[in-house]
Amino acid sequence: MDGQKQSYYINIQSNEIFTGPYEGEWDYKIEATDSQVNFLERLFNRMDESDWESYFRSHIPYLEYHHQPKNREYDQRMLWIYSMLYDLGDEETRSHIRKMGILNVDSH
Repeated sequence: MDGQKQSYYINIQSNEIFTGPYEGEWDYKIEATDSQVNFLERLFNRMDESDWESYFRSHIPYLEYHHQPKNREYDQRMLWIYSMLYDLGDEETRSHIRKMGILNVDSH
Protein backbone atom coordinates (compact mmCIF):
# COMPACT_ATOMS: atom_id res chain seq x y z
CA MET A 1 0.00 0.00 0.00
CA ASP A 2 2.92 2.35 0.65
CA GLY A 3 3.73 2.75 -3.06
CA GLN A 4 0.17 3.69 -3.95
CA LYS A 5 -0.52 7.41 -4.14
CA GLN A 6 -3.67 9.10 -2.94
CA SER A 7 -4.87 12.67 -2.69
CA TYR A 8 -4.03 14.79 0.36
CA TYR A 9 -4.95 18.36 1.15
CA ILE A 10 -2.42 20.55 2.94
CA ASN A 11 -2.98 23.55 5.20
CA ILE A 12 0.44 25.19 5.34
CA GLN A 13 -0.39 27.63 8.17
CA SER A 14 -1.68 25.03 10.59
CA ASN A 15 0.64 22.27 9.33
CA GLU A 16 -2.33 19.96 8.79
CA ILE A 17 -2.70 17.18 6.26
CA PHE A 18 -6.22 16.08 5.34
CA THR A 19 -7.29 13.02 3.39
CA GLY A 20 -10.44 14.69 2.08
CA PRO A 21 -11.18 18.16 0.72
CA TYR A 22 -14.00 18.76 3.21
CA GLU A 23 -12.11 17.89 6.39
CA GLY A 24 -10.82 21.44 6.86
CA GLU A 25 -9.39 24.46 5.13
CA TRP A 26 -6.53 23.62 2.80
CA ASP A 27 -4.15 25.43 0.48
CA TYR A 28 -2.54 22.73 -1.65
CA LYS A 29 -3.56 19.40 -3.12
CA ILE A 30 -0.92 16.71 -3.56
CA GLU A 31 -0.75 13.07 -4.67
CA ALA A 32 1.53 11.16 -2.31
CA THR A 33 2.40 7.77 -0.88
CA ASP A 34 2.11 6.98 2.82
CA SER A 35 5.86 7.37 3.33
CA GLN A 36 5.90 10.75 1.56
CA VAL A 37 3.08 12.00 3.78
CA ASN A 38 4.85 10.66 6.88
CA PHE A 39 7.98 12.57 5.89
CA LEU A 40 5.92 15.74 5.34
CA GLU A 41 4.33 15.28 8.78
CA ARG A 42 7.80 15.01 10.37
CA LEU A 43 8.82 18.24 8.64
CA PHE A 44 5.68 19.93 9.95
CA ASN A 45 6.43 18.68 13.48
CA ARG A 46 9.94 20.11 13.27
CA MET A 47 8.46 23.41 12.05
CA ASP A 48 6.24 23.55 15.14
CA GLU A 49 9.30 23.05 17.35
CA SER A 50 11.21 25.74 15.44
CA ASP A 51 8.28 28.15 15.78
CA TRP A 52 8.42 27.89 19.57
CA GLU A 53 12.20 28.21 19.64
CA SER A 54 12.00 31.32 17.44
CA TYR A 55 9.30 32.79 19.63
CA PHE A 56 11.43 32.50 22.74
CA ARG A 57 14.57 33.79 20.98
CA SER A 58 12.65 36.77 19.60
CA HIS A 59 12.45 38.15 23.12
CA ILE A 60 16.23 38.55 23.29
CA PRO A 61 16.83 41.85 21.49
CA TYR A 62 20.55 41.48 20.79
CA LEU A 63 20.17 38.23 18.78
CA GLU A 64 19.85 39.03 15.08
CA TYR A 65 17.61 36.76 13.02
CA HIS A 66 20.04 35.97 10.23
CA HIS A 67 22.82 34.93 12.62
CA GLN A 68 20.74 32.27 14.34
CA PRO A 69 21.28 28.68 13.12
CA LYS A 70 17.75 27.70 14.18
CA ASN A 71 16.30 30.38 11.92
CA ARG A 72 18.30 29.07 8.98
CA GLU A 73 17.03 25.57 9.78
CA TYR A 74 13.46 26.89 9.83
CA ASP A 75 13.95 28.60 6.47
CA GLN A 76 15.50 25.45 4.99
CA ARG A 77 12.64 23.29 6.23
CA MET A 78 10.12 25.68 4.67
CA LEU A 79 11.94 25.34 1.37
CA TRP A 80 11.88 21.54 1.71
CA ILE A 81 8.16 21.62 2.41
CA TYR A 82 7.40 23.85 -0.56
CA SER A 83 9.70 21.80 -2.76
CA MET A 84 7.90 18.64 -1.73
CA LEU A 85 4.50 20.24 -2.29
CA TYR A 86 5.65 21.40 -5.71
CA ASP A 87 6.90 17.93 -6.67
CA LEU A 88 3.78 16.14 -5.42
CA GLY A 89 1.22 18.84 -6.18
CA ASP A 90 -1.40 19.12 -8.86
CA GLU A 91 -1.05 21.78 -11.54
CA GLU A 92 -2.84 24.41 -9.44
CA THR A 93 -0.44 23.78 -6.53
CA ARG A 94 2.62 23.98 -8.77
CA SER A 95 1.33 27.13 -10.45
CA HIS A 96 0.73 28.85 -7.11
CA ILE A 97 4.19 27.93 -5.79
CA ARG A 98 5.81 29.13 -9.04
CA LYS A 99 4.02 32.48 -8.62
CA MET A 100 5.34 32.75 -5.06
CA GLY A 101 8.87 32.72 -6.46
CA ILE A 102 10.42 30.97 -3.45
CA LEU A 103 11.77 27.97 -5.37
CA ASN A 104 14.09 27.67 -8.29
CA VAL A 105 11.56 25.55 -10.19
CA ASP A 106 13.92 25.16 -13.13
CA SER A 107 15.82 22.62 -11.01
CA HIS A 108 12.68 20.46 -10.52
